Amino acid sequence: MSDSIASHSTGATEAPDRRSILLVFVGLMTAMLLSALDQTIFSTALPTIVGELDGVDHMLWVTTAYILAATIMMPVYGKVGDLIGRKPLFIVAITLFMIGSIVGGLSQGMTELIVGRAIQGLGGGGLMILSQAIIADIVPARERGRYMGVMGGVFALASVVGPLLGGWFTESVSWRWCMWINIPLGVLAIISAIVFLHPPHTDRAKPRLDIAGMVLIAVASAALVLFTSWGGGQYDWNSPVIVSLIALTVLAGVAFVLVERRAAEPIMPLMLFRRRNFVLTTSAGLLMGIAMFGTLAYMPTYLQMVAQVDATVAGLLMIPMMGTMLPTSIIVGRRVSVTGRYKAFPAVGAVVIAVAMYLLSTMAFDQPIWQTCLYLAVFGAGLGLQMQVLVLIVQNTFPLSMVGTATAANNYFRQIGASLGAAVVGSIFTSNLISLLTERMPGGASSLGDANSITPGAVLDLPQDIQDVIVSSYNDALTPVFLYIVPLSLLSLALLLFVKEVPLRTTLDREPAIEPSHMDGPDYLEDERDSRQSAGTSGASERGSAT
Repeated sequence: MSDSIASHSTGATEAPDRRSILLVFVGLMTAMLLSALDQTIFSTALPTIVGELDGVDHMLWVTTAYILAATIMMPVYGKVGDLIGRKPLFIVAITLFMIGSIVGGLSQGMTELIVGRAIQGLGGGGLMILSQAIIADIVPARERGRYMGVMGGVFALASVVGPLLGGWFTESVSWRWCMWINIPLGVLAIISAIVFLHPPHTDRAKPRLDIAGMVLIAVASAALVLFTSWGGGQYDWNSPVIVSLIALTVLAGVAFVLVERRAAEPIMPLMLFRRRNFVLTTSAGLLMGIAMFGTLAYMPTYLQMVAQVDATVAGLLMIPMMGTMLPTSIIVGRRVSVTGRYKAFPAVGAVVIAVAMYLLSTMAFDQPIWQTCLYLAVFGAGLGLQMQVLVLIVQNTFPLSMVGTATAANNYFRQIGASLGAAVVGSIFTSNLISLLTERMPGGASSLGDANSITPGAVLDLPQDIQDVIVSSYNDALTPVFLYIVPLSLLSLALLLFVKEVPLRTTLDREPAIEPSHMDGPDYLEDERDSRQSAGTSGASERGSAT
């Protein structure tokens, strides 16, 4: 990155030339692809993996371990990036991701695989956050929409390429290549960071890390995901384990708030939550995360088991979702940059997602495949309307010295939604499936032998009447969950209707955009004082660095 990119002043800063931005963008997109791909590549391979490793009952942890680790690390990367600069953290995140890939690729059991996925998540949480924060450092908010749209397009691409690659690797080489593919991509991302990101040397004060806040947010996040994953399935909701986890979640959350009130450099400043647009868009993002990851985590498995297609075809059947999400995200990003208007897009997206969830809830095990693909296309369009616009609104609300912290906090809650979505959908789905198989199988679920070793291929070898029971049970176990998500989508719509459309900044200044509802009251003045104090503490040492 050139000095022009890395240099900011306390006032407005001239935006870098387009060529410099595009060079940086190459590295950022590689890193984002690495992170996004790994959240979806296991979806088609998962039934075969857990069958081979005898771990169907631990299936949801292959997804949840990654998401949970990434979620915990997001605020850390965001705040520390604001304090010490983003380039070293960017390289560390990629390296951790590659180490996790090696551990997972060499795993001989479910425990090793889950550990590898968790290590990947420790790095993956930084890839998305740091990429979004670096773009905010070098591109004014008014022009940022077109770049954020492409970022959303990368996620759309990964949402389809991931399942497709996962299926192809599983059938032609080995599911372990779902891990090994990250090594060359990681090397490319590191080289891009070294070649294109060149921040100038600056003298920095020794950062005062909020260690207590980091520990408490990790404990609260882990306890939250554990009780939502185990409750109603592995343990009864009123069991001592679940009650203890709920209590731990509440206590850790309360302790976190108390610590953040007194921390010199809080990992998640409480003043963020006094900004109306931040609260509304972050809440909507959390709800979107539930719908998004609850669907992406289990739809490819559904297609393999219910439509009885192989893993590669299941990946191909996800293409309609990308076919709408990719162009929608790019078109919306460009429209935001051209017009400066953005409020309507996420609100319309919430409606489209609600419609898609309802349609998915009506699926039958014997319906045509094209009908399922159509429902996925509607879902993709809704995601394309929402995803990156919500991040843009958050970044436009705070000064550049806080952009990493604010972006990380927003993504943290969206990932909490993703964790809840994957965990709750998986828990309800597994519980429903066992109940239905017990009810419908002539000899109960135990007549299938070791249920943990059931794979799509194994089902095809069973007698037709047994196949019909398993397929219908898979369908009837998952589709009701989609209907539960419809009210959540409508709630996100209600929240987004109250977003204030603040003009997007046209310069790389360090002052926050002003929300009209806060301009004239004491709350606005208090917010501005808190913002400037935080910016002065966390940003004085990194003025002039865009990484």
